[in-house]
Amino acid sequence: MSHAPYRLAVIVASTRDGRFAPTVTGWLGTHLAERDDIDVDVIDLAEHPLPARLGPRPGPEDAALLDAVTPRLERADAFVIVTPEYNHSYPASLKELIDWHATPWQAKPVAFVSYGGLSGGLRAVEHLRQVLAELHAVTIRETVSFHNPWGAFDASGRHLDEEAGVRAAGAAKVLLDQLTWWAVSLREARAARPYAA
Repeated sequence: MSHAPYRLAVIVASTRDGRFAPTVTGWLGTHLAERDDIDVDVIDLAEHPLPARLGPRPGPEDAALLDAVTPRLERADAFVIVTPEYNHSYPASLKELIDWHATPWQAKPVAFVSYGGLSGGLRAVEHLRQVLAELHAVTIRETVSFHNPWGAFDASGRHLDEEAGVRAAGAAKVLLDQLTWWAVSLREARAARPYAA
């Protein structure tokens, strides 16, 4: 059994101007910093535009865009997707990432931290579960969701409501503990035998 930290890719899905994603990602980062069993790589889709046109062979410019992201997804043992909910679903930028990269998700766990209005982004999460199941990923049951979070955090990502902050921190611990179990278990399984997709 390996005790080396596993590689976690945190995918920041929103690319909109004025997005709230950096605040939520910062909040998650404070909880990830407390763990010595996770090696974190943050992939912010606002900093990594992807080709808009899908095809079997990307041209040189498109290949350069993909080269900035693809190896990082392939190296990851697990993923956390930080996503808002747009029109009862998840952002187009995230769908582009998924559609360009079918295989890096296979036999790897995915967890979700979502935010939005009354639903807290959970409708986006439920759509993502269906898509990622098609790509042979394992989605973690537990999620962290923030309902109407605007104005609820300070500049450092700390929740202003102490009681809500304690609940969210507890949810983050459960999510990361489950993700860690799956990440290490599936890493060992992939090392022992290739996954049959």
